[in-house]
Amino acid sequence: MSAQRASRRDFLKITGAGVASTALGVSASSYARIMGANDRVRVAICGVRGRGNDHIHGFSRVPGTEIAALCDVDESVLNRRLGDIDKLGLPKPKSYVDVRKLLEDKDIDAISIATPNHWHSLMAIWACQAAKDVYVEKPCSHNWFEGRQLVRAVKKYNRICQHGSQWRSNPGMLEAMKHMRDDTIGDVYMARALCYKWRASIGHASEEPVPAGVNYDLWTGPAPLKPFTRNRFHYNWHWIWDTGNGEVGNQAIHEIDIARAGLGVGFPTSVSAMGGHFMFEDDQETPNTLNATFCFDAPGGKRKMMELEVRHWITNHEVEIGTGAYGASGVPPAGLTADTKKNPDSKQSLGPKDAKTNTVGNIFYGSNGYLAIDGYDAYKTWLTDEVAPGPSGKSSGDHYANFTDCIRSRRAQDIHSPIEEAHISTTLVHLANASYRLGRTLRFDPAKEQVIGDDEANRLLRGTYRAPYIVSEEI
Repeated sequence: MSAQRASRRDFLKITGAGVASTALGVSASSYARIMGANDRVRVAICGVRGRGNDHIHGFSRVPGTEIAALCDVDESVLNRRLGDIDKLGLPKPKSYVDVRKLLEDKDIDAISIATPNHWHSLMAIWACQAAKDVYVEKPCSHNWFEGRQLVRAVKKYNRICQHGSQWRSNPGMLEAMKHMRDDTIGDVYMARALCYKWRASIGHASEEPVPAGVNYDLWTGPAPLKPFTRNRFHYNWHWIWDTGNGEVGNQAIHEIDIARAGLGVGFPTSVSAMGGHFMFEDDQETPNTLNATFCFDAPGGKRKMMELEVRHWITNHEVEIGTGAYGASGVPPAGLTADTKKNPDSKQSLGPKDAKTNTVGNIFYGSNGYLAIDGYDAYKTWLTDEVAPGPSGKSSGDHYANFTDCIRSRRAQDIHSPIEEAHISTTLVHLANASYRLGRTLRFDPAKEQVIGDDEANRLLRGTYRAPYIVSEEI
């Protein structure tokens, strides 16, 4: 725990940001007496098909943590995960379909949210109101408004909240950030967030009856209730505006968060995005290729810039990111599978072992060189006009353990990825998508968190809700 706290302090020095200390109602010493040194943190995981399965394995490895419940609206997925937990030799957790019933369970200390994006903030706010601590996957919100409301709920109800930006628990990444703060590459003025990830076409899906065992009304939740299709359901919901935020909110949120932290900036002052859905004629609504530029007024009167680049198909690597040269992925990825070569529609998304050209990382430019990050834990530098190799490193941490440590200590200031920081980075996602959808540059007021002189953009950032699944104005 002491090493993790030291890393947190280093990060706060790097970014100049953090969680304001709050009176949590119960002091750390009192809480320790209540729980007892050997008591377990009981976590419920909500949404267990994809990323939620990673949560199961992640929390199962954290000492003193019990997976006490699972929640999913698809009973076939829920039953499969219960079987997986049995195979791991872990105690059988309770199971729920409706998160509202789960939140009534007084034995649950915290919930871990890995549902589709449109549920993230609402579920997290409900959890805060039910006196549960929260681990919420990226992006923390489906629109700007509910992200702001989640920040307010965490503060009002004195909860511990961790965002799923796991790079913030990696010492290798904190080391890279320290190099930028210490002027290793000089005055850092620009960052590029690279998200070149192979995505095949999702094709067209016809309307059909809701599959047996799926509570589709609950799955839809705050989104408009539309006829069921496979492309509005498992995973492909990412590419539908009602439920997802496209690749910008799926993968690129990580790179945006890293870029913003490395630049040491908060909300932008202007955002401009252009792109489109190229190559395929299918049901996808979000762009598969997008370029966005963010401008910031940084401390000290400096101006800084971030460039976001999203690509979906064949592309080049940059500064060896994605080749395995950093030790981040071991070996260069293999080629496409035979089935995909024959039929690009046969797989919606190719994983790291299948994709030829995934290049996911960041590049920072300074007056004395540049620093590149591959994935979430490895970095390299090149210095001076001779582009001489400089410091490099790689090291990982445990984001889940940091969360449960903070639940026990009640020290919100030790959370590695606080919700305040998550909300700022996720707002960049929403601004990029709004600029793309509206076809114009947005000027943003960081103090008011509003687009200046553009009511249409602010309405888009506000979102809409279907009763009774509503994020309230009153928190």
